[in-house]
Amino acid sequence: MQPEQPQGPRMIAISSGKGGVGKSTVTANIAVAMADAGLSVGVVDADVYGPSIPRMLGVPTGKPAMSPDQRIIPAEAHGVKVISMAMLTDDDAPAILRGPMVSKYLQMFVRQVDWGALDVLLLDLPPGTGDIQLTLAQAFPLSGAVVVSTPQDVSLKIARRGLRMMEQVSVPILGVIENMSGFTCPGCGAVTHIFHQGGGEAIARELGVAFLGKVPLDPDVVDCGDEGRPVVHAAPESPAAEAYRGIAAALTPGGDMGGGIATPFAWSLADGTGKPAPAQAAPGGPPDRLTALDRDDAGLVLRWAEAANSASPTATCASPAAARNAATR
Repeated sequence: MQPEQPQGPRMIAISSGKGGVGKSTVTANIAVAMADAGLSVGVVDADVYGPSIPRMLGVPTGKPAMSPDQRIIPAEAHGVKVISMAMLTDDDAPAILRGPMVSKYLQMFVRQVDWGALDVLLLDLPPGTGDIQLTLAQAFPLSGAVVVSTPQDVSLKIARRGLRMMEQVSVPILGVIENMSGFTCPGCGAVTHIFHQGGGEAIARELGVAFLGKVPLDPDVVDCGDEGRPVVHAAPESPAAEAYRGIAAALTPGGDMGGGIATPFAWSLADGTGKPAPAQAAPGGPPDRLTALDRDDAGLVLRWAEAANSASPTATCASPAAARNAATR
């Protein structure tokens, strides 16, 4: 049974069915994007056996300090607070731990760290569906889980298993992220889909969950991660950085850092699954935020933030294709 949700940060598990899909890179960059938007963000590097978040965020090495009440003081970099097994062991020392000890470390990382007042706590899970995933799902009041995959068929099949595992332990699925979606040639601008294309969006639609976005292949993402400079800071105008900011917005409490419905979304008109709930636009936020979406005999009815208080608060699109274009502009 899922624990009752207490007052506290929005806890989001970033998961994947298999390794090598760039899940930790996604976690690090969306954490920084959230912090840039004014949120107080923490990251638990729950991949106890293969921690990588400190390296990607450029967290200084060395053991963490303790507060007067004997709580661990997390490291901080790029506005993000971090705790990781990499901060408790030497750089080349393996974490040789059995399952019960891993669970104890995870409990410590969440409950015995002096996080302060957080808005969001991201949990970077290891790949798979084992002890760590079950411990986090059953011991903590997770707000939801995000599944990261590549467009590759084998990755998508395994991602589906990870998603179903979260559903079985009553963790809401916040959506799917497609990483490594395509490479744009810096010379000619041609896009090459090395791992196929559209798979992440297709699986989200098939399973009736949100498609949070796709992150293109970009050598800068790799180089910046190795250097401890997240690409959202090192190359803020790059397509990858823009994708990370869009995903961060969709995962922000309220659905969007500017208010309104998070787009893109996966709403199946055939059976109604995935229909986004109405949202309140943030005061002073962008006027082109979509705040409500419905369907009638004439087509799809959209309500925008700029029209919320006007005499004609809706716009009608005659076709689903037109609505999709409007909702994702």
